[in-house]
Amino acid sequence: MALLPAFEARHVGSRALTPNVRELVFERADGRPMLFEAGQWVNALLPVGVDGRCEMTRSYSIASPPDGSSRFQIAVTRVPFGPGSTWLHRVEPGAVLRFVGPQGFFTRPADRAPPSLMIATGTGVTPLRSMIYAALAAGSRTQMWLLLGVRREEDLLYCSELRSLAAEHRSVRFEPTLSQPSPGWTGRRGYVQAHVQALWQELESSGDAQPHAFVCGLQRMVGSVRELLRQQLGAAREQVHSERYD
Repeated sequence: MALLPAFEARHVGSRALTPNVRELVFERADGRPMLFEAGQWVNALLPVGVDGRCEMTRSYSIASPPDGSSRFQIAVTRVPFGPGSTWLHRVEPGAVLRFVGPQGFFTRPADRAPPSLMIATGTGVTPLRSMIYAALAAGSRTQMWLLLGVRREEDLLYCSELRSLAAEHRSVRFEPTLSQPSPGWTGRRGYVQAHVQALWQELESSGDAQPHAFVCGLQRMVGSVRELLRQQLGAAREQVHSERYD
């Protein structure tokens, strides 16, 4: 397989999504459109060492949809003592980085996908966010239900944005669940695994087309949800799509 060429991109902005996650916006330095499929990822080549001549590779899903522009977004969790995430959380606007990609097969057709139950933990929501925006931009009215699990309410990435999308589009449903909720939390509780069966069966009975699942997060969650869908709920192999980031 041929190696993908590297390209340079300039850091043009950032914002805090949660206390530990930062969204970074990059723009291709050559001005060319950032061409990719919703759900794909890029490798960031980070300069490390005293002189910055060594490169550390870190992979990040693209959080933004393909819109024909030269810009793209990634979301980075700050890992204690993690050199890559620490560097990216401190990077200044105007810094130019090298990237390789995009690549990956965890994708969803924007205009012809079946009803989808999207299941994520933490920053696993980023490729699913890209898929949702791409589908809406393509005029899709297919059901897209997002089940997002985190520990606490302040850890919910893109929460206000996703609630707004669900309010504006009948095809979008947002179901956050917390494993360490505060006493005042009135939403779903527990791990995502506790809610997959009910949502899958509801989505399955809501239309004629067989739903598909798109699962992204840590390996333990992904494996557990895949087994639940395949072994207990009878989903076919081609109905379950997954990507893990550990």
